[in-house]
Amino acid sequence: MPCNPIVNPSRRTWEGGGGDSSSNSNNLNSNSSVQRRTEIGNRASPSLYSEWQEDQPSNHSIPTTNTTKFPRSIASSTRTERLLRERQLRKNSNISPTGTNSNNGNSAFEDDGDNGANGHMERGDRLPRRDEDDGYSDRPPGATNSKTRQDGRPLKQRLLVVANRLPVSATRKGEDSWSLEISAGGLVSALLGLKQFEAKWIGWAGVNVPDKPGQAALTKALAEKRCIPVFLDEEIVHQYYNGYCNNVLWPLFHYLGLPQEDRLATTRSFQSQFDAYKKANEMFADVVHSHYKEGDVVWCHDYHLMFLPKCLKDRDSNMKVGWFLHTPFPSSEIHRTLPSRSELLRAVLAADLVGFHTYDYARHFVSACTRILGLEGTPEGVEDQGKLTRVAAFPIGIDSERFIKALELPEVKRHIKELKERFSGRKVMLGVDRLDMIKGIPQKILAFEKFLEENEKWRDKVVLVQIAVPTRTDVPEYQKLTSQVHEIVGRINGRFGTLITVPIHHLDRSLDFHALCALYAITDITLVTSLRDGMNLVSYEVVACQNAKKGVLILSEFAGAAQSLGAGAILVNPWNITEVAASIADALKMSTEEREERHRHNFEHVTTHTAQVWADTFVSELKDTIVEAQLRTRQIPPQLPVDKAVEKYQQSNNRLLILGFNATMTEQVDVPGRRGNGQIKEMKLVLHPELREPLSILCNDPKTTIVILSGSERSVLDENFKDFNVWLAAENGMFLRLTSGEWMSTMPEHLNMDWVESVQLVLDYFRERTPRSYVEVRETSLVWNYKYADVEFGRVQARDMLQHLWTGPISNAAVDVVQGSRSVEVRSVGVSKGAAIDRILGEIVHSKCMTTPIDYVLCIGHFLGKDEDIYTFFEPELPFDKEVTGSGKLSENKACLEKRTGPKPNAGKSGSKGVRNKVFSLSSEKGPQSRSNNSKDWGMQDESVGWHEGSSVLDLKGENYFSCAVGRKRSNARYSLASSEEVVSFIKAMAKSYA
Repeated sequence: MPCNPIVNPSRRTWEGGGGDSSSNSNNLNSNSSVQRRTEIGNRASPSLYSEWQEDQPSNHSIPTTNTTKFPRSIASSTRTERLLRERQLRKNSNISPTGTNSNNGNSAFEDDGDNGANGHMERGDRLPRRDEDDGYSDRPPGATNSKTRQDGRPLKQRLLVVANRLPVSATRKGEDSWSLEISAGGLVSALLGLKQFEAKWIGWAGVNVPDKPGQAALTKALAEKRCIPVFLDEEIVHQYYNGYCNNVLWPLFHYLGLPQEDRLATTRSFQSQFDAYKKANEMFADVVHSHYKEGDVVWCHDYHLMFLPKCLKDRDSNMKVGWFLHTPFPSSEIHRTLPSRSELLRAVLAADLVGFHTYDYARHFVSACTRILGLEGTPEGVEDQGKLTRVAAFPIGIDSERFIKALELPEVKRHIKELKERFSGRKVMLGVDRLDMIKGIPQKILAFEKFLEENEKWRDKVVLVQIAVPTRTDVPEYQKLTSQVHEIVGRINGRFGTLITVPIHHLDRSLDFHALCALYAITDITLVTSLRDGMNLVSYEVVACQNAKKGVLILSEFAGAAQSLGAGAILVNPWNITEVAASIADALKMSTEEREERHRHNFEHVTTHTAQVWADTFVSELKDTIVEAQLRTRQIPPQLPVDKAVEKYQQSNNRLLILGFNATMTEQVDVPGRRGNGQIKEMKLVLHPELREPLSILCNDPKTTIVILSGSERSVLDENFKDFNVWLAAENGMFLRLTSGEWMSTMPEHLNMDWVESVQLVLDYFRERTPRSYVEVRETSLVWNYKYADVEFGRVQARDMLQHLWTGPISNAAVDVVQGSRSVEVRSVGVSKGAAIDRILGEIVHSKCMTTPIDYVLCIGHFLGKDEDIYTFFEPELPFDKEVTGSGKLSENKACLEKRTGPKPNAGKSGSKGVRNKVFSLSSEKGPQSRSNNSKDWGMQDESVGWHEGSSVLDLKGENYFSCAVGRKRSNARYSLASSEEVVSFIKAMAKSYA
């Protein structure tokens, strides 16, 4: 009985490929895939595995592209052990870098402004350094890595942190004099924990410096603070920062949508703003590249620099690049409204590691890449033709020790005493937010009003202190919001206030760090009602300061912090005013035991998941990701050496060119950024018009034999190649003819096709159920293609279809089921290009009465993984008893690569494995043997007939064999080309060699 792949996924093989019958895909060994997913799930660092698992039925295998299996010593087991060991070391050594000499402030890298106060270090201070006591001398930008510490030890690895703004406020004092104030908090504190790195900061200083002397002076002053400036002119800042970043990306990422006012004019300006955005990112990349040294790690931050990973990789493909987003990432339905959606996604995917605050944001990003770009989403991230960009969640934290220790300062204690006296006898509710649309301040105040209306006894016993830090005061929308908040506060205070007290204390300003810590410490209830927030670190800061008070946290479920602090907080929907008001009442009535238990959960999380741990985890994960990427790269075929291939072609005397058709010699269908518009063109395959002339030149050379080997039907090849002198091999080589002759069958005589009718009924049923899917009916196979259907729905339908097939029409049939990334193909056992090529070659040798040995072979195509045995058929350096998988690994057990439903006939083996044993041992033979049997009887012949007929004329040296995969980076082929356009250029180059 066949093994049901739905019930037992660990034994199923998902085969992928692009071939002539499906879209881009790869072979997948499911045993390694399942083990790989297990390793992913066991990692200490976060991944998308749990979200992926949650979205999939537990008893189903997930159809996905292959991920190369790495040695456990390099992959997840070592990573898990290392992270656990480092975590224990941190606990034992009580590593908690603090900055008690600085006031709190919004991080230059946290644009959501989650902290409640602004502050700075004393003038003249530089960014604190964890290793100054170790005699670590400072190094100016551009210094080499050869310098050492004073004690002779080598310098640490450099970390280049790139963000829109430097954590510095610069004020010009003269032509060549600057005063600098360095902000604390956020990444400044986070990177203090990275003791194994020397951090450098690259970004815009926030000032316009048009003159060269001023730029030189500022650069010199910032170098002392380990900062490197990027100089942007006013026009770029206006278009890039105020325009595209704040007017387009920021609202979109927070679900506010694109600008609505004057839509036509705004739409016209999108392109100019995006051009400025790209130009600014290029300017950042120039500065990074000029200071980059081999081995440096580059960490890019936030939506201002989404284009930067691509710019950096264009300058140096070996650069180690990570990118982290500090805001939410919207669902694909929101992101797809962005005119530049595809360019931004592909630019971010150039990074080695992409990080988000929560699993939701990471899942949205993967979904956008899948639905908009048509790429493959895997449990690890996004895969594009073998290049994997790892996507994971890394929730940021705060420097909790800094807040805890601040409560012991005399100044903070004095503030606490004053506040307790001021609000004596009243419960204090606190809100600390930027005055921004996403913070939900009006909703918070209206909920408080609702609470006062419904709870008269509490009206003179509670007070709401709302700190609203002004931001973007020159923008009309923000001015309108400020007026709205003031109006609501005034109405409530007028309605419920007395001559002595008012229920709401509203401040349109920030507080200094000490006053803020004191306010956190005396608060009974903290209200965070963000409508959409990347993380919101105010909730973390309050928890850190509440170990004595143990107040209640009411937290919006739309804040990223809800996923981290949800255990101890009361989660609310801020749009539901009634629910928030009820939660306030519940918090006031909560028992002491419950408050303490809730606080304990949150306090433990805040003090263990600090900013330092966050930064360390991300950078460590980035380094491990790069190691794995390097191992993957070793399995990716290099670019086809066109000049060498043409040179060897000219020097040879008898050439064999085996060319695929679909996605190899056809025009590229999909337009970048407009996925899904080429379905009609793709369903009607047409030879690339630029190939007609060079192909004619090649096929008219008597020394050259061209075979068009395709999975397409005979009629398709007839229509496209009727004017050329070539051999046509349709349906994976099962039908063959010279264009001047008649079609002949090369199918084994015993081939059983009784399953076709019942399987077609199933495929037609799913075609009707899946919009934009279609069925290709061939004589030896049936293909259901859902490339242009909804990706997720198509996968679900594919799993359902496979279950129907395995339990019904093919349960006892001798067929292969080949799963592509967007297709399901059912074909008879033994039907593959590799199994057919020896019979095809024998027929060609007999027909042409070939006596000169074939001394040059080019095999190029976009083939399914199952058909890639054609590459290894001619390979002189491959042992015959091993099979190369789609991941580039050798497997001695061929059964793990194919799911057979019945015994494979001997004829099927003779075309590939048996021949490969003798192909290159026959080069000394004098010529082909005569053949008396008709081609249709080959399936019944002895194995020796096959290899003597076709392979005996091969006198092929390794340097004269060029196998090339098109559009696939994981392949058995020696080389690769990116697209059919590169194939066209290559064939043109071959034709020009005749000139």
